[in-house]
Amino acid sequence: MDPVRNPYAPGAGQRPPELAGRGRELDAFDVVLERVARGRPERSLVLTGLRGVGKTVLLNTLRSAAIGRLWGTGKIEARPDQSLRRPVSAALHMAIRELTPHHRNPDRVDEVLAVLKAFALRANDANAKLRDRWTPGIDVPAARGRADSGDIEIDLVELFTDAASLATDVGTGIALFIDEMQDLGPADVSALCAACHELSQLGAPLIVVGAGLPHLPAVLSAAKSYSERLFRYQRIDRLDRIAADLALCAPAAREDVDYDAEALDLLYEKSGGYPYFVQAYGKATWDHAPTSPVTAEDVRVAAPEAEAELAVGFFGSRFERATPAEREYMRAMAALSGEGGHDMDAAVPTSDIAASLSRRPASLSPARDALIKKGLIYSGERGTVAFTVPHFGRYLRTQP
Repeated sequence: MDPVRNPYAPGAGQRPPELAGRGRELDAFDVVLERVARGRPERSLVLTGLRGVGKTVLLNTLRSAAIGRLWGTGKIEARPDQSLRRPVSAALHMAIRELTPHHRNPDRVDEVLAVLKAFALRANDANAKLRDRWTPGIDVPAARGRADSGDIEIDLVELFTDAASLATDVGTGIALFIDEMQDLGPADVSALCAACHELSQLGAPLIVVGAGLPHLPAVLSAAKSYSERLFRYQRIDRLDRIAADLALCAPAAREDVDYDAEALDLLYEKSGGYPYFVQAYGKATWDHAPTSPVTAEDVRVAAPEAEAELAVGFFGSRFERATPAEREYMRAMAALSGEGGHDMDAAVPTSDIAASLSRRPASLSPARDALIKKGLIYSGERGTVAFTVPHFGRYLRTQP
């Protein structure tokens, strides 16, 4: 079949041609937007899941829904060791610019921009790293005595409150989208929770929509005990069989291409229903299939190419980031997850890893902590670790 017409899109954060299996999350977010716009109490939202399940795609889709309702929006990607102040300043600046055409009082807009500028300029002190500095393109002078204390928790609460008041004026809201939210520093997580808590008490129309790895709820809970009640948590998991088939068949049908039932059986077995893998196997199968309908034999022929591409771009690139000690730790995890007592994506006790390496658990803490910081593993429960990437254990067990 014509590779130019290949509809599948196995890219990082790239929206697939058919966003299957996420209707419940999209419908729930529409309710949140409508309730907030009407002044009804509503919690901010946190999406969690493994890598490759489509969190970033869903985050972008939710943002589009907010824009469609004339909300002001901004998006950031959290990074380890980077202050929240600069990216939040840029994101809220964008959100306010989106609201400005609908606001009838330019002076009110300037007042909020002055507070935003004051907040942003606090990142430009002498000790700030160059990447944390930001010179906002705001013409009005910075406000004094508002969002400029230097305490991120105090300043963020004041900034969010003022920005939300601007949205109230125009009858909509502001949504701040944060990807890789688990990478925020402890002080920034605490400040963000405090700001969301204050906004929820005021009924202000500003919400945070975060996305991160499965241990993100634990990160938030460690910062503020009330975070368990502050956010609405949604676990984003692999697609069920119906949704996975739809993700493959709907875009193919638009190109007048069909799949045999046996081909879909094998594709689901290979991909495990993980959206990134569905797209990767779908793309390779399309390129190898001579004609419609696509058969199970086409999938078998194409599977090695899809697996080779995943081995380099999805698995291998992450493995290469690890040090020799960290790789040893992950190989031990993979071996244990392949035994009868553990599923390949299940958490593995750290004590079992230490025993398999004939090491004391404390001596392995640096490797474990470094892997968590690099986003390769996570600890959802005390004393256990799991891979953040689906099928990563299976990949490691095939490597020499």
